[in-house]
Amino acid sequence: MAHSKNYILARVNPVDLEDLGRKLGVVDLKHGQVLAETRQRVPHVYFPHGGILSSVVELKDGWTIETGMIGKEGVFGAAQALDNKVSLSKVMVQVPGQASVVDAEHLKTVTLSSPELLALLLRYERFFLAQVQQTTACNALHTIEQRMCKWLVRMHDLAGDELPLTQEFLAQMMGVMRSSVSGVAKQLQKEGLISYRRGHVRIVDIELVKRRSCECYQAVRELYDDQFGEGASQQPGSGHSPRPSY
Repeated sequence: MAHSKNYILARVNPVDLEDLGRKLGVVDLKHGQVLAETRQRVPHVYFPHGGILSSVVELKDGWTIETGMIGKEGVFGAAQALDNKVSLSKVMVQVPGQASVVDAEHLKTVTLSSPELLALLLRYERFFLAQVQQTTACNALHTIEQRMCKWLVRMHDLAGDELPLTQEFLAQMMGVMRSSVSGVAKQLQKEGLISYRRGHVRIVDIELVKRRSCECYQAVRELYDDQFGEGASQQPGSGHSPRPSY
């Protein structure tokens, strides 16, 4: 099933998945599409199959910075659906792809009747909060090269070797000047780690990029595995067994 391409939906038991499936569809997510604005309610819940969603904070002076990524390993909008809260940040499509989508009210109805599904969604929300905290520390303490390599490796895990992004967009997500990103990108390309042309980055040697990244990449993977089991950050469980322990 297409829905099982998402790691969270792949862990939902058959009964809950059937209940969700009554209003669960598949949509294409386009680059730059805004799924939520800051302090606005979120009417739909998204379970990406591929591509990447970015949670970004916008400041009054025009600066923005990414605080977290959501890909095939996660979900956006579930926490907001459960307690009728608004989005705390702007969420946009960074890399296009498909996603399963369900009406927020329907997800809430199904989840409140299933302690198992509720526990699963809460586990992801704990991971996402931990990811945001790790990103905060990373942005404050690590070099632009380390942060950029971490960002590229994380994107590689979620979207593969070919990444449709501009230096301007990357700088915006990292909260730095474009000239800083340009300098690092040129050096990485010179050393054979990546290749770059306008609007497109290809990771040539992912192992070298990993070595140049900071500790935060591995930390985020371990945080995910802490919630869903060893190796969970690399691939979803096959079928519904084994299930994570709640």
